[in-house]
Amino acid sequence: MTNEELWQVVLNEAEIAVSRANFITWFKHTHITRNEQGVITVTVPNGFVKEWLENKYHKLIMRTIRTNCPEIRSVEYVITTASSPQISAKEQHVEQKQAVTSEDQLEFQEFSIDKETNLNHRYVFDTFIVGAFNELAYAAAQSVVKNIASLYNPLFIYGGVGLGKTHLLQATGNVIQQNNPSLKVHYATSERFTNDLIAAIQSHEPQRFKDRYRCFDVLIIDDIQFIAGKARTQEEFFHTFNSLYENNKQVIFSSDRPPKMIPDLEERLRSRFEAGLIADISQPDYETRLAILKTKTATKKYIIPLKILEQIAASVEKNIRELEGALNIISAHMRTQGVIPDTDKVRELIDQITAKPKQVITASKIIKEVCSFYDINERHLFERSRRREIVKPRQVAMYLLREDFEGSFPYIGQKFGGRDHTTAIHSYEKIARDIKDDKKLSDEIRLLRDRLYEE
Repeated sequence: MTNEELWQVVLNEAEIAVSRANFITWFKHTHITRNEQGVITVTVPNGFVKEWLENKYHKLIMRTIRTNCPEIRSVEYVITTASSPQISAKEQHVEQKQAVTSEDQLEFQEFSIDKETNLNHRYVFDTFIVGAFNELAYAAAQSVVKNIASLYNPLFIYGGVGLGKTHLLQATGNVIQQNNPSLKVHYATSERFTNDLIAAIQSHEPQRFKDRYRCFDVLIIDDIQFIAGKARTQEEFFHTFNSLYENNKQVIFSSDRPPKMIPDLEERLRSRFEAGLIADISQPDYETRLAILKTKTATKKYIIPLKILEQIAASVEKNIRELEGALNIISAHMRTQGVIPDTDKVRELIDQITAKPKQVITASKIIKEVCSFYDINERHLFERSRRREIVKPRQVAMYLLREDFEGSFPYIGQKFGGRDHTTAIHSYEKIARDIKDDKKLSDEIRLLRDRLYEE
């Protein structure tokens, strides 16, 4: 594997693991320039990026590189300068030009951010694939475009990572701005909102912050769940929301979970989030995944056989980012190798995108997280209680102990106060059956697993 191919794999993995905004901020204009004696040298554009890659994303980078090249011992980050021996100014210009012209790059040229709105014009409705998994959210966004601040206000869209929430929010903002040039539209992540607040406090200019965020006609906040547990941020956001809402301004949110499932969120904020329309985006079905792949293939001008697209669609079920990552890595392989990969090779390439190191999950951790999630005392889980508020968490815990811990039914029964193994079987089968039809339960299981496997 060449340095270019190896770094492309890292970029694909990073694009899946982090938000789009962070991906562009920290991974743009980075390259592998050296691979000698087990040491990888990565050039970065400035010291700020160097510090973040070393402190924040080094583990991700190192893990991805060693998965593909086990002989690599370490990674060094070097700032690119005109005098840098790693890469000359001329070489840098050539690489940047290639990054702009090559259809197989990650299309950094498309990430043009409007300085006034903070919106990326790349995100439009025309490239947003609609299916059963997201049709409610899409219809709600379309209604907001036509009925600003009058029909669905606030609009709260939630769903797992990489399912298109950011695309939908930004497309909505772009169309509103296009149709109503006089309106002040602004997009921000909750992280950006928090950082702006911190900067205002440090500079002793809180009023300037208030005036800025309360002047918008349409405010779009992405990943709102990250304000949970931040008392000062929640306080300021509460007043910002009230000011906008009372003045008939449109507010749009996204989150990875519905408001009632966001931990450490003040009740007054939760009630305001729930006052408008809540729409979810679930995982796309096979037909939609294939349609997404065909669309992205046409957009990027990739020439990939239909049978390979069908294999990707059947193998990658989690999210759209992984679909795109698989598409990118297979296209890069075909371009560099000059051959169409067979089924086994496609599977191997897909595994580079989807395979995650299996973390050690203990029985005690599962029980602890379930009790925390459902806000019950751990000792109640082991009692002979038939109260619904206890029975359901107990059944969920048994399900996860079987699925994720791979415990035997006798072990699970014994774990819960010496119950018979048939009780464990019944609990497991009930949750496994209900999860197929109960969207709320399915979301709860997903969120629990997010907690269990988060680093």
